[in-house]
Amino acid sequence: MQDRLILTKTLSYKDTNVLLKLYITLVRPQLEYCVSAWSPHYANDKSLLERVQHRFTRMIPGLKSMTYKKRFEHVGLWSLEERRSHADLLEVVKM
Repeated sequence: MQDRLILTKTLSYKDTNVLLKLYITLVRPQLEYCVSAWSPHYANDKSLLERVQHRFTRMIPGLKSMTYKKRFEHVGLWSLEERRSHADLLEVVKM
């Protein structure tokens, strides 16, 4: 959350590629930290995590008026729920 505030207040140049790289490098690892161990089961916990990603995609210039799904398709991101499912499937294959 704090990284998002830092990103919005310190960057004057908001290019899509730069914002995506900063998000993937700084914010997403914090959202996914140890998620395989504590995988959120409650809808409220899942929505709180997804809300961070919702806010980030609205920061990108030109995407604010699009729906959440269209913003994701445009920037090429997966939702955090999809990423958790994918990681779980990979762990099962490794076993």
